[in-house]
Amino acid sequence: MSDAITPFHLAIPETELDDLRARLARTRWPERETVDGWEQGVPLDRARALVDHWRDRYDWRACEARLNTLGQYRTTIDGTGIHFLHVRSPERNALPLVITHGWPGSVIEFLKVIGPLADPAAHGGDPRDAFHVVAPSLPGYGFSDRPADRWPVERIAAAWITLMKRLGYERFVAQGGDWGSAVASAIGASGDPAVAGIHVNMIVAPPTPEDIASAAPEEQRALVTLQRYMSDGNGYARQQATRPQTLGYGLTDSPAGQAMWIYEKFREWSDCAGDPLNVLTIDEIIDDIMLYWLPGTAASSARLYWESFDRFAAARVDLPVACSLFPKEIFGASRRWAERRYPNIVYWNEPPRGGHFAAFEQPALFVEEVRAGFRPMR
Repeated sequence: MSDAITPFHLAIPETELDDLRARLARTRWPERETVDGWEQGVPLDRARALVDHWRDRYDWRACEARLNTLGQYRTTIDGTGIHFLHVRSPERNALPLVITHGWPGSVIEFLKVIGPLADPAAHGGDPRDAFHVVAPSLPGYGFSDRPADRWPVERIAAAWITLMKRLGYERFVAQGGDWGSAVASAIGASGDPAVAGIHVNMIVAPPTPEDIASAAPEEQRALVTLQRYMSDGNGYARQQATRPQTLGYGLTDSPAGQAMWIYEKFREWSDCAGDPLNVLTIDEIIDDIMLYWLPGTAASSARLYWESFDRFAAARVDLPVACSLFPKEIFGASRRWAERRYPNIVYWNEPPRGGHFAAFEQPALFVEEVRAGFRPMR
């Protein structure tokens, strides 16, 4: 199997964009929800507004050009084609970093942070904080291949280690939120000597019954957040973890359906005061949706839940770990709980703003967290 790394240039045929606009124009709408607000999901008026903008005003070519300018590549690892962004820092002593998205994210989440991470001096930062940035698309996501067999998080972690070494990096760190947190943790637990440490911005460390009984006030708030997710916020995960193929038929056929499956999460999981457009533009949201619609990855992206959802908190990491707990993260956590899974926490911080999509919502804060978190590991 070839180890070749080849440049990847996006050029979606106009016929595909014409088909998308035609499908959007033919959307068959349900009736209006029977309550005010988002309690039953995306309100009809908000859904129609997004689809109207997507059909008539959104410019995919602008997103495509931005991705092409950054530097896109593909390589085959363990029989599967992997798409990734790779931006080398101008700083000679930059620390190599592999940064991983989750669901319903994509490499689009990192477009505002790659520049400051790779070239801090050009963005008002300290050049000693520079990174060589590698941002892969998970298997079955974006423009990576849709696997024909199982790719649980441990296999993804092994692939990312192979990728970093293939790029010539003999020592590196890993970062992630959502599935990226699970992948980074699996990289940290791998025992590979090239891995210097990890940073996570979703901390999955479930409390024990003893933790719950002895919860401090801030931990009680974390328990409320966790309970809210378990009782009212994880229906998508149970569907994707049990019947991803069935879900895929509807989302792969209907762009409106695919969009709302994702749009709701930007509202629910962002620190946005109830409206995702307070922290993201409608074009940014659609850019991310397009990385599911264009390659048709509704089923393949959901399948990761079927393969690995019960493994999310499995890896214990003894290497140095940095943790950033943003206030609107979907999982409640505390340092005390996290230290059982991550006994060598070298950095812990709780920024004042931000949610599940921290790099997307609050890029400046996210960059500072990544810089600070990895300083002890350089």
